[in-house]
Amino acid sequence: MASVVKKCGITRKKGYLYYIDKKGDVVETKMARGKKKGGGGKVICKAGIKRQKGYLYFVDKKGNVCNAKMARGGRKKKKRR
Repeated sequence: MASVVKKCGITRKKGYLYYIDKKGDVVETKMARGKKKGGGGKVICKAGIKRQKGYLYFVDKKGNVCNAKMARGGRKKKKRR
């Protein structure tokens, strides 16, 4: 399950992508559609999040920054005899 790291209250717009950059801030960028180019990201919320290894960071439906433990490994291998 995901847990809220920082409450930002961002209102999402249709056709935009929201992500956390290397500095830990939330960035909004226009998505590419067909022949229309995307890009041109701008910082919306200066969250300043320090990332932990093994966690995925994202912006949830309510506009808050959350983290969730990443699934690693997949199926267990059979033991050799």
